[in-house]
Amino acid sequence: MIKSWLLTRDHKKIAWLYLGTITCFFAIGGLAATLMRLELLTPTEWLVTSDTYNRLFTLHGIIMVWFFLIPSIPNFFGNYLIPLMIGADDVLFPRLNLISWYVFVFGGAVTFYALLRGGVDTGWTFYPPYSTHFSRSFVALAASGVLISGFSSIFTGINFIVTIHYKRAEGMTWGRLPLFVWTHYATSLVMLLATPILAAVLVMICTERIFNIGFFDTTLGGDPILFQHLFWFYSHPAVYIMILPGMGVVSEIVATFCRKPIFGYWFVVWSSLAIALVGFLVWGHHMFVSGQSPYASLIFSFLSMAVAVPSAIKVFNWLATLYKGAISFEAPMLYGLGFIGLFTIGGLTGVFVAALGFDVHVHDTYFVVAHFHYIMVGGAVMAYMGALHLWWPKMTGRMYPENQARLAAVVLFLGFNVTFFPQFILGILGNPRRYHTYPPEFAWLHQISTLGAVLLAVGYIYPLYYLSRSFFKGEKAGKNPWQAGGLEWTTSSPPPEKNFEEPVEVVAGPYALHARKGISP
Repeated sequence: MIKSWLLTRDHKKIAWLYLGTITCFFAIGGLAATLMRLELLTPTEWLVTSDTYNRLFTLHGIIMVWFFLIPSIPNFFGNYLIPLMIGADDVLFPRLNLISWYVFVFGGAVTFYALLRGGVDTGWTFYPPYSTHFSRSFVALAASGVLISGFSSIFTGINFIVTIHYKRAEGMTWGRLPLFVWTHYATSLVMLLATPILAAVLVMICTERIFNIGFFDTTLGGDPILFQHLFWFYSHPAVYIMILPGMGVVSEIVATFCRKPIFGYWFVVWSSLAIALVGFLVWGHHMFVSGQSPYASLIFSFLSMAVAVPSAIKVFNWLATLYKGAISFEAPMLYGLGFIGLFTIGGLTGVFVAALGFDVHVHDTYFVVAHFHYIMVGGAVMAYMGALHLWWPKMTGRMYPENQARLAAVVLFLGFNVTFFPQFILGILGNPRRYHTYPPEFAWLHQISTLGAVLLAVGYIYPLYYLSRSFFKGEKAGKNPWQAGGLEWTTSSPPPEKNFEEPVEVVAGPYALHARKGISP
């Protein structure tokens, strides 16, 4: 039984392997965040030392960014659903798909070993010269783990692109692809083009630290600002690796629970590709206070505001789809609406920090923390939870208790806002991030934020309970419990090994079924 899973080439089983792995990493990263928020309950040190706090937020950042947010939707839901959505029996390279999971696990194990040995105190960005010369923590080991996991992203991106190109069912033209598939296509392009830059800069960090070869050390002829250029050239596109798949999820949710096709299909498609392209041109807005040319900063400011346009197009199209739709508020729809609201706040505050004068004031304050989490947690994680609830019946063949799921969605939404909205105020008032102590006048805002973190934890843990229970005792789902469109809803729940009992032929657009009545579940 175990051998059949560990040697499987079935994309659905590999997706389940990813789910188990990323859930473990999410628990580790969440525990680190909980300890950080508990330490920030008081203005003075009471739970952990400054050094331990540094290691906690580094652990939280490394685990959440590279071992949860980046692989969560693409490697789990993308693996499971893309072949089903395009009418294929599997991805084009099933062995490479399994290898990508093993590479991901190996990279995670190396990083986790570094954390068990004492962790890393540099922050998840590994900024030199501290990371290359002064830190006494396990920087090279942790960076090596992240480097290894990057190959998993590259393998997955290759597999998705060639599968979408060459495994589409008869009649599945580019104009009939679900938007979920389009966003993963755009995401895969970013994975292939950006991840090698991360690999290069991590190799440079390890080389300078171990062999004292000067890439970033000025005494050896290096330039520390070079690291920031290379790191953020990867890391800002990486934001879209995390958020673009979530946008695809929300498109499917909105279409399903409005009972109508997505308004402006091709606008949403091209906006996804535009985000992937323009995302490579905005890295310099992370460096407004690094001493770069004010003319360069001006250009990066303009481009950073421009990248908000294709994101806004998606939001407007989702809202236009909601207009006069037959909306029903099942749990996936609540998560989808939560995504739209929270992502909009995160996007608007992104325009704020793209403005030169404002960014100088709030740089490295809690305003940036709040903005980032409204995008990554309010966006990517809400979409992940929405996807989990939308396709859980398809993947397991079981329904979960709807009222409990709705309650969890509301608690998560409230908990998130209570946690992170006060941090906008803290940032405006000048409270710097990455410190475990702070002036006493900020205590009440930190205490509200910590209270929100408790609600947020409940919003994450409660679904784990009722989804696990439904896996064994839930009501049987049938083929199409949501009366949704899309090829994945035309096969059994869960799907058979080759996905479909007979060859698939596509004769209509991706959301044509939404306009029809009486689809039998």
